[in-house]
Amino acid sequence: MLHAPLVGILALQGGFEAHEKVLQAIGAESREVRVPADLNGLNALIIPGGESSVMTLGVEREGLAEPLKDLIARGTPVLGTCAGLIMLDRDHLGVLNLSTQRNAFGRQLHSFEAELELRGIDGGAVHAVFIRAPWVKEHGEEVEVLAQVDGHPVAVRQQNVIAVAFHPELAGEKRLHALLLGMNGSRSWA
Repeated sequence: MLHAPLVGILALQGGFEAHEKVLQAIGAESREVRVPADLNGLNALIIPGGESSVMTLGVEREGLAEPLKDLIARGTPVLGTCAGLIMLDRDHLGVLNLSTQRNAFGRQLHSFEAELELRGIDGGAVHAVFIRAPWVKEHGEEVEVLAQVDGHPVAVRQQNVIAVAFHPELAGEKRLHALLLGMNGSRSWA
């Protein structure tokens, strides 16, 4: 009998519930991650959108920084969305060799949606919802750019980590979550 993969979602602040719904729709189980013990036994991890400064305070308060870095260093697949991209950069958890620009496209008023061709995602363009979104300012050679908007990277991959500046979970987009599950050898999910 095949067991559904268990995906942790950092749930200190932000839009973690929408990710839970997508995971349920593709047959995965989810666990809200609030303390280091919640990381045990995970097949993958999602760092959702929200407010990166509030998330950073929560990570510090709960002692999650080192356990998160250890989990990722052991090869656990990770998907970061919007503020999750910021949390993974050099100035925060230091997992991705890149720097980000917060609210790069402007304030809430400048939120937008776009159709993006993402390298590694089959089935046509990904519908991307950008809300006070960051972009990648600068990155190292080991960071693969998967998509850009106006010449700015908005989707990247470095080893077992995929990070995007948008919210696939708000657009009903399941392919990034399925890609995340496929990164650890889980069967094809979609």
